[in-house]
Amino acid sequence: MNSERPKVLHEICGRPMLGFVLSACRMAGIDRIVVIVGHGKNEVMAAFSDDSDLVWVEQVEQRGTGHAVLCAQESLNDFDGSVLVIAGDMPLVRRPALSELLQVRAASNDAATLATTMIDDPTGYGRIVRDKDGQLEAIVEQGDCTETQKRIREVNPSYYCFDAKKLFETLSSVQVNPNTGELYITDVVRVMREVGLGVSATVSINAEDATGVNSRLDLAKVGRLMQDRIQLLAMNDGVTIVDPDTTWIEADVTLGKDTEIYPFSVIGAEAVIGSGCRVGPFANVKRGSTVPDDGIVGPVNDTGVMAT
Repeated sequence: MNSERPKVLHEICGRPMLGFVLSACRMAGIDRIVVIVGHGKNEVMAAFSDDSDLVWVEQVEQRGTGHAVLCAQESLNDFDGSVLVIAGDMPLVRRPALSELLQVRAASNDAATLATTMIDDPTGYGRIVRDKDGQLEAIVEQGDCTETQKRIREVNPSYYCFDAKKLFETLSSVQVNPNTGELYITDVVRVMREVGLGVSATVSINAEDATGVNSRLDLAKVGRLMQDRIQLLAMNDGVTIVDPDTTWIEADVTLGKDTEIYPFSVIGAEAVIGSGCRVGPFANVKRGSTVPDDGIVGPVNDTGVMAT
């Protein structure tokens, strides 16, 4: 990201990207959320200090995804059930996918259930390798793929659901990668399969939902996808958006029915706009602002005062 700010605090439509992941988890009914933090932990924890349902765990040394999960073991020692594992830089995750993972693992009683997706260009993703019966055999990372495996379009978007006890039992036996010195969560899936534990990959998600953020370009792409979701939800709720391409609505905005939004308008996060309002063109509704029913918001005039 080339930034002093921790990646998960970069905003998508006015909300830190980690906030979208946490929201999806809550909507899926998860009542114990353990957040593993490392670089910039104080900033991240401060940004979510009002979220009383979070348990914070520090990964002092960044030694891979499997090691990060292992750091949470003490916080989950008393827990017996399903554990979802997902990255904090995947803000496009949705509740239905997480709910389906929980349901499928509970029904199958497998040690692990993971989601997969099909993408046209799988470069950089771990490939899903299946046996002749179509069962998950392994997740092979890009650098370890054979030429044949590189052509596999089914990839691992890093949505996992584990049996808690079997997860940590297996993690204790997984060896670190000799080349990097890191412990990978994908190796847990491999070891589970090798010792005969049930591992399934039957949940499929949209390629869009697998989009993570690793650069400023990714941030812009994900922001556009999230904006499309926000605007679609608003229009389905009875809001007219005259030109979606020239309108920007941040997260957690409340829009009343029959409100009309005209081109080149920006509505800040957590703004509340009543029913029957007209916003724009060239309007800037500040974050947290309130517009009453039937209000009219125009552009900012030369004095910096919102014209109405």
